[in-house]
Amino acid sequence: MYIHEQPDWPAFTWGEAQLADLLAEVRFRQGRLIGQMESLGFRLRQEAVLETLTADVLKSSEIEGELLDAGQVRSSLARRLGMDIGGLQPADRNVEGIVEMMLDATCHFDRPLTEERLFAWHASMFPGGRSGMARIRVGVWRDDRSGPMQVVSGPIGHERVHYEAPAASRLGREMGVFLGWFNGVSEMDGVLKAALAHLWFVTIHPFDDGNGRIARTIADMELACSEGSPQRFYSMSAQIRKERNAYYDVLEHTQKSTLDVTAWMRWFVECLGRAVEDAGATLATVLFKARFWKRFVAVPLNERQHRVLNRLLDGFEGKLTTTKYAKLTKSSQDTALRDITTLVDQGLLVRNPEGGRSTSYALAELTDDEGGA
Repeated sequence: MYIHEQPDWPAFTWGEAQLADLLAEVRFRQGRLIGQMESLGFRLRQEAVLETLTADVLKSSEIEGELLDAGQVRSSLARRLGMDIGGLQPADRNVEGIVEMMLDATCHFDRPLTEERLFAWHASMFPGGRSGMARIRVGVWRDDRSGPMQVVSGPIGHERVHYEAPAASRLGREMGVFLGWFNGVSEMDGVLKAALAHLWFVTIHPFDDGNGRIARTIADMELACSEGSPQRFYSMSAQIRKERNAYYDVLEHTQKSTLDVTAWMRWFVECLGRAVEDAGATLATVLFKARFWKRFVAVPLNERQHRVLNRLLDGFEGKLTTTKYAKLTKSSQDTALRDITTLVDQGLLVRNPEGGRSTSYALAELTDDEGGA
């Protein structure tokens, strides 16, 4: 029996006493992080928000197996936030749509969540009306004409059904109850409400695709509401991506259990705590970038060099070579080598020890007295 087949559905229960100390600790960490970020000043705070939202968009899609272009996501966010980061890239329609959904949720957390808003989010995620090669119904509830909505894994002919959602005929009523609860006045702690909203929405599974990403967006919306701020300094989706197996395990267990959802609520709050702690890495990245550009503010750079340096500062995967530089900047190998040589001569890049055909480059390290914040 799935949780939505329980006779008292959706009368969820959980052990508040079992979560009280954990919730208080996470709330303390949230407050401490927000205090640290607010001490940075407007420009660095904006950079931290950009880093966080970029990770949120990328990792929420990765959880579902979709890899987005990091440069496109970052550029789309920067444009919408009015930030000048240099080397902006054009973004695909689906990237723009996912970014638009995230910003609508977190920047307008105080607006009601309605069917129309959810339909707009869904349509923005799938602008071509397709999920991969499959055509899907966009901006409407699913209709189950091709069979029940199931979450499955495994090869064709040997699929394992992890979960089966409520029948499409129930969706109007189910979503009406959910939205009434979500928009209603409640004394429930915002973190717990975010956890329950995530579980409840993804259990209903109202769309043909994109339910997990929208569930996480709804949770982010409620977390922003609980903090009274659209600025995001930690990424739940990035943390869930790190713990994806545990995430799916606890969801499946909860959806096949009773209406006592204490285990899910505990996991969500613990995951949030780890996300807040990991935000320290974002803070360190932002501060290093600020010191780096302050140190080299007087160095003349062309647009190609500026773009590649930003990619390295954002966490470039692997090592930078002339071939990768040429690909990133859509330039020739000769131009790439000339640009890199100039950056090495100016002290922004250093050659890694290996040479010959394996020659690669890294950002120059800063000493404690260089580019001080």
